[in-house]
Amino acid sequence: MKAQHLISRLLLGVSITGLAAAAPVAAQEFPTKPVRMIVGFPPGGATDLVARILQPRLSESFGKQVVVDNRPGANGVISLDIIARSEPDGHTVGFGHIGTLVTSPAIQKVPYDPYKSFEPIGMMVSLQNIIIVHPSVAAKNLKEFIALAKSKPGGLNYASSGIGSPGHLATALLESMAGIQMSHVPYKGGGPAITDLIAGHVPAFTAVISTAVPHVKSGKARAIAVTGVKRAEALPDVPTVAEGGIKGYAATNWYGLLAPAKTPKPVVARFNKDLVAALNSPDIIKQLKDRGIDADPGSPAEFTKFVRAEEKKWVPIIKISNIKE
Repeated sequence: MKAQHLISRLLLGVSITGLAAAAPVAAQEFPTKPVRMIVGFPPGGATDLVARILQPRLSESFGKQVVVDNRPGANGVISLDIIARSEPDGHTVGFGHIGTLVTSPAIQKVPYDPYKSFEPIGMMVSLQNIIIVHPSVAAKNLKEFIALAKSKPGGLNYASSGIGSPGHLATALLESMAGIQMSHVPYKGGGPAITDLIAGHVPAFTAVISTAVPHVKSGKARAIAVTGVKRAEALPDVPTVAEGGIKGYAATNWYGLLAPAKTPKPVVARFNKDLVAALNSPDIIKQLKDRGIDADPGSPAEFTKFVRAEEKKWVPIIKISNIKE
């Protein structure tokens, strides 16, 4: 019996040692297959653009192909549900943003916990929203846009990339501060929304700036104001909302990268290292800046801290504006 007990203890020790060694080995070998980067919106929007700018660099650094997988719906909630349910090995990741991590959990029951269901890999980028209109709209600046909205309360439609999206929140804040009321037309992403604006089906769109830049430069859309605290380098002649007369106004957008909960810390650290290196590379910085996007890499802990600060800022606005699913 003593011999059997000793053998059992030895086997248990071998087992524990093997498990302890598994995580570092897994991190050293990661990735062992293609990495799926899930985007919660259709092609043509800002999240898709950022993913495709990063795709070749991450594929090169990983030595495995990074595949962009568009899974639109519910302002990105569907994509985060897929991530939360995926194998926690680092081979499935996706975008977290204000809509999926702050707004949607505040206005509806979502199939994940913004903090417990994921391992944050790190912050990726920050970018502004921009209010644009179809060239047929009479307003040429923010003052005229506000006057137009006041002239027909609830009669001016504006598009966004979805209920609770950054554009929706930015416009709700503008409505509150400017004392206007407009009608929200949510789309399943920035791509479909910009297509309808250019076609004249919707007069205004609070868009992520990267979606709007080429259309503003081509004259297919007119820029009214950017929503950040400073002008965008990609459109330096477009004033901020604050410059347009709404003092103290500011609304910015951001994307971070998430993996499923329980993804090994060494795998997360490896992914963060390669992500930060990609976002710090001059060619990617330029590609992003040309579309009004700022590379803003950070650690997993910094990303979590930032999300909690955004939650504290925006949840009261969501309640005041009565934003609902």
